[in-house]
Amino acid sequence: MAILSDALHDFGDSIALGLAWYLERVAAKESDRAYSYGYARFSVLGAFVNSVILIVGAIFILQNTIPRLLHPQVSDAKGMIVFSLIGIAVNGAAVLRLQKGSTLNERVVALHLLEDVLGWVAILVGSIVMLFADVPILDPILSIGIMAYVLINVFRNLGKSFRIFLQGTPQELVPAEIESKISALEGVVDVHDLHLWTLDGAYNVATLHVVVAGPMSLAEIEVVKQRVRNRLKELEIKHATIEIEDENTDCELEDCAEHTHAGKIEEPKHLDTILEERSKHIEEK
Repeated sequence: MAILSDALHDFGDSIALGLAWYLERVAAKESDRAYSYGYARFSVLGAFVNSVILIVGAIFILQNTIPRLLHPQVSDAKGMIVFSLIGIAVNGAAVLRLQKGSTLNERVVALHLLEDVLGWVAILVGSIVMLFADVPILDPILSIGIMAYVLINVFRNLGKSFRIFLQGTPQELVPAEIESKISALEGVVDVHDLHLWTLDGAYNVATLHVVVAGPMSLAEIEVVKQRVRNRLKELEIKHATIEIEDENTDCELEDCAEHTHAGKIEEPKHLDTILEERSKHIEEK
């Protein structure tokens, strides 16, 4: 059962690598009318599918393992030693091969495979113990331990996938800190209506309103926008939609009312009121 448990883990890794390879090619496609932000989230979809496969497999393994805690069965310790050595050799070779890679993805996969090596090492140690001692219950204990480790990581990855799909704020980004650093830029008075999300866990996106000091020409506005974009790139935000507002102009969004323009708190306005004021303004002109 311990062999099956670790084999399931390796099987899930194999599917993950295969899907990662295929979906990496899909994710590299340029944006089109169907996917205006591109295909980056297909890699997240692959992670979700892999997680579901591992959960189903873990349930199957546990169904066969838990009864063996009450009624231990004799395991083939010699066979376990052979398989564990094969597992250590294969995963170890993969780790050595991927350590030569320079990309973040290769380093992360190498770390994961190193964890697999440690799982096979645990089975090797357990099988050696069973070779010299009559402790058949050690097999289901090892199996449950490996499955617990797998499920903890699966649910952790599922949480990350759901957060991305639901457009949650990336955990490594702090909105208050971002607003503070942008507000410190020359020509910027305030920042509000900041929204942050990520396409695939690495490509972060932002939309925000930037309040500037007094009326500006188009050229001056572009300079401020470029400053903001450069600062956002420093903060690992690769795509940003920036709306520039004059400090003496009311923000038309109701959720902007809590922010200060020209030193005072603006009360929220209903859309009808805004349209009526605009109509009067046009008639006067």
